[in-house]
Amino acid sequence: MKVAYVTADDTVSRHDDERETALAAWLGAGIEGAPVNWRDPRADWSEFDAVVVRSAWDYIERRDEFVAWAHRVERVTRLFNPAAVLEWNTDKTYLRTLGVPTVPTFWPEPGAGLPEWDEYVVKPAVSAGARDTTRTADRDAAAAHVARLLDEGRTVMVQPYLPSVELEGELSLLYFGGRFSHAVRRHPMLSGVEATTENRATLRDPDDDQFALAERVLAAVPPDLLYARVDLVRMPDGEPVLMEVELTEPYLFLRDELAAPDLFAEALAEALKAG
Repeated sequence: MKVAYVTADDTVSRHDDERETALAAWLGAGIEGAPVNWRDPRADWSEFDAVVVRSAWDYIERRDEFVAWAHRVERVTRLFNPAAVLEWNTDKTYLRTLGVPTVPTFWPEPGAGLPEWDEYVVKPAVSAGARDTTRTADRDAAAAHVARLLDEGRTVMVQPYLPSVELEGELSLLYFGGRFSHAVRRHPMLSGVEATTENRATLRDPDDDQFALAERVLAAVPPDLLYARVDLVRMPDGEPVLMEVELTEPYLFLRDELAAPDLFAEALAEALKAG
């Protein structure tokens, strides 16, 4: 089997430090993986038995182009995750209708005031890696950032900053082929402390209530996913809530759990056989 490992140009893909780990595990499962830039006009996607989106991290700047690309690819070969899932998941307005406990979110319209919160996190609904995101205790500054994003024609989401992000941390649960692989406590992006290789993530065993919520999330999203990352945090009263479910190009923390690369490869091999 020959499978495309979808990435971006060198300035973006050079940050993908788990590509070789994944490709080696794929090879061990009998899958020949080849890195391909999703924007490469020379790429013939029909030559591949499947295409797996991984470090296409520049899609944020050209989401419409990326979604159109995904649908084109899916017409000639198998795409993981499916194009409809990528289109749905790359706009965080999905949080409005998912039907599971989430971080409280205010969706402002032009001229609307903001809730009374101690600290605000303001970000566009199409975003990744805290791009165009601000954290502030200044309500006026938060409102100004909202106005700037709205003026650009973007959908905006406003959330309270949760101290538990720094105290307990965000918990990311990783699933391959619908099966739990591992979980990590992630370094908080807006804490003001720079992430390093040493503090980026730590393996964690999820609590029962976190597992239960993650399973609810997976039951609410489209089925037949090759990979999924469910990001949770606790509210001040201890309730776990969803921050987001990453089904497009999540970092999978493959180097943090010894068995994870093989589990990922096995899930891909099973999906290819099923197809």
